[in-house]
Amino acid sequence: MPQPADQAWPQSSWRGRGATARLLWPLSFFYGALVRLRQRLYRLGWLRSTRFAVPVIVVGNVVAGGAGKTPVVMALVQHLQARGRRPGVVSRGYGRSSQGTRFAERGSAAQEVGDEPALIARRCRAPVVVSEQRSDAAEALLAQHPDTDVIVCDDGLQHLALARDLEICVFGAQGVGNGWLLPAGPLREPWPRPVDWVLYAGSPPPDCAAACFEIVRSLAHSARTANGDAVALSDLAEIPLVAVAGIAQPEDFFALLRSRGLVLAQALALPDHFDFDSWKPNIDKRQRLICTEKDAVKLWPRFPEALAVPLEVSIDPAFFAALDVRLDQLQRASLSSPS
Repeated sequence: MPQPADQAWPQSSWRGRGATARLLWPLSFFYGALVRLRQRLYRLGWLRSTRFAVPVIVVGNVVAGGAGKTPVVMALVQHLQARGRRPGVVSRGYGRSSQGTRFAERGSAAQEVGDEPALIARRCRAPVVVSEQRSDAAEALLAQHPDTDVIVCDDGLQHLALARDLEICVFGAQGVGNGWLLPAGPLREPWPRPVDWVLYAGSPPPDCAAACFEIVRSLAHSARTANGDAVALSDLAEIPLVAVAGIAQPEDFFALLRSRGLVLAQALALPDHFDFDSWKPNIDKRQRLICTEKDAVKLWPRFPEALAVPLEVSIDPAFFAALDVRLDQLQRASLSSPS
């Protein structure tokens, strides 16, 4: 099933430099001027960045439309936990109905904190705080969890109000698209730009001066029900499935399901961060609803029988080795600096 028109149109025009992209290019010129002006105001100190006593790692991208940042954030948090660190996560909480600063708990409703923070809290069991201003979220995180020794920001490469020590830029298989800025292309800011590391699926982005590491996305071998029961994907091979994905690249999810030999009676591509409150699927009794983990935190309250398939990412171990070295360096510098 094709993507909805409001989601498929810009992404299709961003793949090349056709008539639509060229028509929009003058607007990209003005957008780029505003981006550069804002960056300059931060460099000059006219706009202020808030710095914290613990290292801040920002995981973001320069491409609109999603690049798979949240699975990378979860893999990063789990790695830090395995190393004995106490990470916390801050996020804007995109798509939530609430305002201000909120803590995402394991059972928090996605409507209150956002679907991605709800998923991170459920999967990682780390403190997660959302706020329109990530610096406010970081302040609340450290006040509530003073033992936090590293902050991971889920999305926020362009949120310069939060000072950062390390930047990780994530690219999906679409790369930089046509290489133009919004709205003629997918870029939120000009590329290349300085970052500490680049993580990419598919091919590395062009003109990248940072160290680049490949990420490979795959599905877990089992799906999960609302009560936590595991259902092997191999047991679903003979069941007609209705797959639903309200993510940036829904076709990627459908392709992964099919690669496991699953039969998709329907493949419903919905806009990213889709709100399922009034959604009414056309499913017969023989079919089973299957979705992403991100969608499940919103689907399960209404469809507890839905199966959620975790998306797993495999990141080059050399990246984690480089990250550990940098964090150790930051910790030693902090201990040696005068208080």
